[in-house]
Amino acid sequence: MSPTTLPAGPEHGHVTFLGAGPGDPGLLTLRAVEALANADVLVAEHEVLDVVRTHARSGVAVVNTDADPSADLASGPAPATGVPQLTVVDGVSTTAGVPAVRDAAHLVMEAARGGRRVVRAVSGDPGLDAYAAEEMLACAAAGVPFEVVPGIAAAVGVPAYAGVPLRDAEGADVRFVDARTASDRCWTEVGASDGTVVVSTTLDSVGAAAGELVSAGRKPDTPLTVTVAGTTTRQRTWTATLGTIAQTLKQAKVLPSPEGGRPVIAVVGERSATAQREQLSWFESKPLFGWRVLVPRTKEQAASLSDQLRSYGAVPHEVPTIAVEPPRTPQQMERAVKGLVTGRYEWIAFTSVNAVKAVREKFEEYGLDARAFAGIKVAAVGEQTAKALVAFGVKPDLVPSGEQSAAGLLEDWPPYDPVFDPIDRVFLPRADIATETLVAGLIELGWEVDDVTAYRTVRASPPPAETREAIKGGGFDAVLFTSSSTVRNLVGIAGKPHNVTVIACIGPATAKTAEEHGLRVDVMAPEPSVHKLAEALADFGLRRRAAALEAGDPVTRPSERRPGARRRRTTT
Repeated sequence: MSPTTLPAGPEHGHVTFLGAGPGDPGLLTLRAVEALANADVLVAEHEVLDVVRTHARSGVAVVNTDADPSADLASGPAPATGVPQLTVVDGVSTTAGVPAVRDAAHLVMEAARGGRRVVRAVSGDPGLDAYAAEEMLACAAAGVPFEVVPGIAAAVGVPAYAGVPLRDAEGADVRFVDARTASDRCWTEVGASDGTVVVSTTLDSVGAAAGELVSAGRKPDTPLTVTVAGTTTRQRTWTATLGTIAQTLKQAKVLPSPEGGRPVIAVVGERSATAQREQLSWFESKPLFGWRVLVPRTKEQAASLSDQLRSYGAVPHEVPTIAVEPPRTPQQMERAVKGLVTGRYEWIAFTSVNAVKAVREKFEEYGLDARAFAGIKVAAVGEQTAKALVAFGVKPDLVPSGEQSAAGLLEDWPPYDPVFDPIDRVFLPRADIATETLVAGLIELGWEVDDVTAYRTVRASPPPAETREAIKGGGFDAVLFTSSSTVRNLVGIAGKPHNVTVIACIGPATAKTAEEHGLRVDVMAPEPSVHKLAEALADFGLRRRAAALEAGDPVTRPSERRPGARRRRTTT
C-alpha cells in the first residue's frame, strides 16, 4: 500500500459531514454517534478528534487535518478559503516516518470512491464551516453521495454554557458576526441594531471587535460577556462593557498571552447583562468546576466514580495503584469452582468486583456460565459488586442494607440453621491480602468457610513522569483515597501529593494511613462508599466557592494557590 492509499472496500462509498459541536463530547447528537460507529475513515482536526474519536469503531483509519504547509507565514494567516491539508495518524502507512499529506476534499472523495464510509467531522456545525462547504460541493460535482449531520454551533452552544441567554420574552433581534471575516458593511449593520450580537473572534482581538461596534454606533457602556474554551472544563467567562473589556482582560492577566489567538465567543447587548449571568451561570458554578481530581483506581473500577465527578464539573484522572494477577497456585480455586457445580456450597460471598471477575474467568475456562449458580445463595459486599454480578447474569440474594463492608454484610448474614440449611459451607473467593473480618464472623455464625485466594493484588507500575510531577508539584486539585492500600501504593509509586492538594478519604482507617504518611485530610466520607466520598468532595468545593464569593475573592482551584500558601484545614 502506498503512503496515502486507503484500503479498498465495497464499490459504493459515502461521506458524512458531521458537526462535532463546540467542545463538550456530551453535545454530540445520537445520529453523530451512530455515524461514527460505522465509519471506516475519520477525518478531522486535532481538537475535534479528541471529541469524536472515542465513538469510532476499532480499526478506523484516523486522519488529522493540519495547517497548509505551503502557506506564506510572512504575509499573515492563510485566507479563510484556503484548503486544509491532512496528516494520516492511524490506519494508513507512512514512508520513512514522514506523515502523508493530501488535499482534504481529494482524500475524502478518494476514500469514498473506494467504498469507504467516511466521516468528515468539523467543529460546531458543518453548515457554518467554509472548508466543509467546499468539500460538499466537490463531492456533489464528483457524484460522491454524502449526508450532513448538524451539530451545535459554538455561537449558540457557548453562550448557553456561559449562562447568557440570547433572547428574552421580548424576542430581541440576534445577529451573528465572525470578526475574522466581517466587512465594514457588516459592522455598520450590527452597530446600527439594538439587538444582541454574538461575535466569534479571538482572545487578542476582542478589544478590536469591541472598538468596531463602538465606531459603528454601539454605546461604550453596552454590556458584553467573553467566553474562552466554551462548553469544556477549561471554560472561563469575563463580564465587562464594550469600553472596558480590553482593560478587564489585561487586569485578569490573560493579555498579552501566548494563548491570545484562542477562539472566543463574545455576546453583546443589554439583554446579556451581568445580572442575568450571575443567576444563570450553571456550568462554571458547578462545585468542582475545572478541578483535576486524581482517582487512584483502575479505569474499570473508576468508571462510575469518574462519571460522578464529571457531573460536578471535575476532570478525573485515573491512576491504577494496584495490579490484579492470578493466584500463584490455581489448584485451590479450581477445586472450589468444581465444588460449586457439585453442590459443595450453600453460599458464595463476593467481596469485590475483582472477585466476580476472577470467578467469571474461571467459569469461562471450564465452559460454564451463570446457570452454574443454580441452587446456591449469592452475597455481594456492596452495590458495585452487585452490579458486576448482575452483568454476569446473577442477581445476588444478599447485599448489606447498611454499611457496604464486610462488617455490614455480617450484620445481615443469617446464622447457620441445621434444620433449614442442608449445607453448612460458604465459598469465599477474595484477594490474597484481604482481612479476616468476614471469615471470623461467618465462623461465629456457625458456617464453615472455604477461604480461597481468587486473585493477587500487587503494586502497579509507576504512572508517567508527567503525572508523577503533577502529583508532587501540586498539579492536582484533589485526590480520592478509597482504602489504606491506595494511600500506601500511590505514595510508593508516585510520591506524596503536594500540600495544596485536597485529600479526601473514604473512612477513618484510610484517613489514619494518610496522616501517617504526612498528609492532611480535608474531606472524609460520611459512610464508606466511593460515591458518598465524591459527594463529600463536591460539598467541600461548594462551601469553598461560597466562602470565596462571600469574601469578594475570585473563585480559584486549590492548584491555583500561590506557592507556599498555607492551607486551611477543613474536614467534613
